[in-house]
Amino acid sequence: MVTALHSNDIKEQILELKEKRNAVILVHNYQVGEIQDIADYVGDSLGLSYHAKKAEAEVIAFCGVHFMAETAKIINPSKTVVLPDKDAGCSLEQSCEGDKLDSFLRENAEKNYYVIAYINCSAHVKALSDCICTSGNAVKIVESAPKDRPILFVPDQNLGSWVMERTGRKMDLWQGSCYVHVEYTRESILKIREEHPDAELIAHPECTYAVRMLSDEVCSTEKMINYARNSKSKDLIIATESGMLHRLKKEVPEKNFIPAPTQNCACSECHFMKMNTLEKLRDCLYTLEPQIVMPEEIRARAEEPILKMLSLSA
Repeated sequence: MVTALHSNDIKEQILELKEKRNAVILVHNYQVGEIQDIADYVGDSLGLSYHAKKAEAEVIAFCGVHFMAETAKIINPSKTVVLPDKDAGCSLEQSCEGDKLDSFLRENAEKNYYVIAYINCSAHVKALSDCICTSGNAVKIVESAPKDRPILFVPDQNLGSWVMERTGRKMDLWQGSCYVHVEYTRESILKIREEHPDAELIAHPECTYAVRMLSDEVCSTEKMINYARNSKSKDLIIATESGMLHRLKKEVPEKNFIPAPTQNCACSECHFMKMNTLEKLRDCLYTLEPQIVMPEEIRARAEEPILKMLSLSA
């Protein structure tokens, strides 16, 4: 396959294929640094959704996890969407299966739930939802929900509980969580704060209540950039997936970023996010596989709550 390309350098091969395929490369903040550096856009789920929607390219190479590439396909049915590694999944997506949510909603039909689904979920779950949210707009989405209907928030119980704290809006929470963010514990955070007493701690809302209570700021990855830039502290402890530190160091080089340790190690890496590599990105642009495909009925139903989210976030 490589012999079909003019360059021996993988990055140059990717750029060559990108031009040939009329492709755009969208990359999540948690991807490895070398993939972030070759992206057309690096961001969080909300920013990536916006860019996927307005992408003029014929091919979207999505370097993230499966539900993100699926979201791009849902709002771009006529485009080819490829994911470097088809097995790059998400523990949150796996914690809320579409069939189980469907059964739950049928069994509790009398409650007439208004379902708000965190974007970290499958197309099937999105299709069962009234509106989608990201960590960056969850508060706004919940505040805009009908006041005369109970809310079911899926699948992240930690994000849901943080939103309840911020809005005062009671919600029923699906019992799902991100396996990376729940590995931060009160003990591991207290230890790193003792080691860096002058540092501020920024945590993602997928972290547990105990960790959020020890933080100076709780926000989405995108908002971490602005907070870090405006913070008076030189040292900032970051409690989210380690890939985020690459972008922080790149965009706010004058600050010192310290990865928060988890209870078991200092890695805080999502093994799903790290499944994508430069080689796999090159290969998927060459073969246009693996592609994201789904039944049109599911795609059309899933598109409505995503577009509703985008309109409410504008």
